Amino acid sequence: MALNGTYVPSATKWVRDNVEEYEASNGEKGGNLPGTNYPVVVVTSVGRKSGHLRKNPVMRVERDGAYLAVASKGGADDNPEWYANFLAHPTVEVQDKAEKHDYSARVLEGEERADWWEHAVATWPTYASYQEKTEREIPLFLLERV
Repeated sequence: MALNGTYVPSATKWVRDNVEEYEASNGEKGGNLPGTNYPVVVVTSVGRKSGHLRKNPVMRVERDGAYLAVASKGGADDNPEWYANFLAHPTVEVQDKAEKHDYSARVLEGEERADWWEHAVATWPTYASYQEKTEREIPLFLLERV
């Protein structure tokens, strides 16, 4: 694993609990977004200010071995905290069930973004309603294995 640092759990209880359950069971528990049947993966990033490791469950949007991290924050007008972490430190780790690998994160634009957005909405239709709730274009990060 290329990431180094001290892991500091999220201050948000459901995120902290979901990550803990997911990691303890290799994704057999905590493998879905709470209250849904939609699968998640756990993405570890390096905090842009603290340098601490941060872990977040994100929807499992995968294609051909690459993952998509959708910075939707439920359609809020601001980005999730991990957005700035990915920009500052684009090497992340993705845990999909028991498998962990390092990935490089990059923001998608243009036709490539449009293609992946369509795939994201097909995977989890709620993303479309999130986009309707905000004026910002929801950023998409493509996570490609290092």
